[in-house]
Amino acid sequence: MFEKILIANRGEIALRIQRACRELGVKTVVIYSEADKEAKYVRLADEAVCIGPAPSALSYLNMPAIISAAEVTDAEAIHPGYGFLSENADFAERVEQSGFTFIGPRPETIRLMGDKVSAKQTMIKAGVPCVPGSEGALPEDPKEIVRIARSVGYPVIIKAAGGGGGRGMRVVHTEAAVVNAVNLTREEAGRAFGNSQVYMEKFLENPRHIEIQVMADQFKNAIWLGERDCSMQRRHQKVIEEAPAPGIARRLIDRIGDRCSDACKKMGYLGAGTFEFLYENNEFYFIEMNTRVQVEHPVSELITGVDIVQEQIRVAAGEKLRLRQRDIEFRGHAIECRINAEHPFKFTPSPGRISSWHSPGGPGVRVDSHAYNGYFVPPNYDSMIGKLITYGATREQAINRMRIALSEMVVEGIETNIPLHREMMIDAKFVEGGTSIHYLEHRLEERKNVVADDM
Repeated sequence: MFEKILIANRGEIALRIQRACRELGVKTVVIYSEADKEAKYVRLADEAVCIGPAPSALSYLNMPAIISAAEVTDAEAIHPGYGFLSENADFAERVEQSGFTFIGPRPETIRLMGDKVSAKQTMIKAGVPCVPGSEGALPEDPKEIVRIARSVGYPVIIKAAGGGGGRGMRVVHTEAAVVNAVNLTREEAGRAFGNSQVYMEKFLENPRHIEIQVMADQFKNAIWLGERDCSMQRRHQKVIEEAPAPGIARRLIDRIGDRCSDACKKMGYLGAGTFEFLYENNEFYFIEMNTRVQVEHPVSELITGVDIVQEQIRVAAGEKLRLRQRDIEFRGHAIECRINAEHPFKFTPSPGRISSWHSPGGPGVRVDSHAYNGYFVPPNYDSMIGKLITYGATREQAINRMRIALSEMVVEGIETNIPLHREMMIDAKFVEGGTSIHYLEHRLEERKNVVADDM
């Protein structure tokens, strides 16, 4: 086991990793920007190093500064968390070349899965079902683009090979628009990701977003830790997540879970990862793999009893997985609400000083957050300030506990999306379960129209 780990991240995930390290008896080094000097995890760390001013490019994305911090503090490993450099193959490579252990997959695996075209080709070879589409990157020839689109069938979606987070995508409904859409997406992809390659897939009309959590060691042992339903999204960004996915037959989940763990063994995957799928008409279609710990990992932890962050650290330290697939038991239901510093319905950012903070409690309630009374939410980073997670023996109990927890939670001085979550926990369609990835946006649009009519 490592003696000291540097946490190359901020916010709630920095605190989450820190807690896992403390439980393992591992010392932590926290890096922070000038904007985060008041953060709770900075105060709790064994060592803390300021690596630059507030802008991410000068701090949390500054590879030389992060590696220098690891060198001066004699850290042995670097945990990237999620976001920032967590899926940057060049960073993982530089970490290893500098003599540290990168707590995550190997650089070549991150690179392979980071390119959506190569990721899809790898999954096809591994027997993981994929969305029908182009076999690789789209060609330059407009006639060939039209031919591929006809063979796939409209509507289609054009995606950037190096994209992610809902960026670099364009839906096309007619043949007249397809070539122009490809050219526009190429231009955007080149500017945003430094990779202008795009590919085409069949656009599914009303799918759900289902993901499979996996964990693998360097000895080619791999397990899957259940599924999550992340269909409650706005502009491709997740808002509410839950596990297990309501209304999907266990035999279908078991089959796709086994295929994911088999794929990990075939590609020599290492660490925690997530296979993301679109699910429609009892079929799963692979869309991408996240080669890191996910924001929503707590719901998987609660239904399996497995500490995913600790297991990440253990396998990075060279240990074998302590569990086999037969050891994994799924119990109960868990729901996570992302708490963001933003207007609940306009979604405008709301940075500033938190004048009052009260975390809810009670049976089955978990709060993962770095916020506290008097904490200043900086305007420089993602708006998420915490995650509220509830667990129950049944989905009904988990939802009821979430309703109570949301009613108890107090955040004053800034605006948050807690009112949105309160509405969703009594929404009939959400309570029923099984909504598509478009449901929340449709509901928000309906709400806006109702409000406008009442004015």
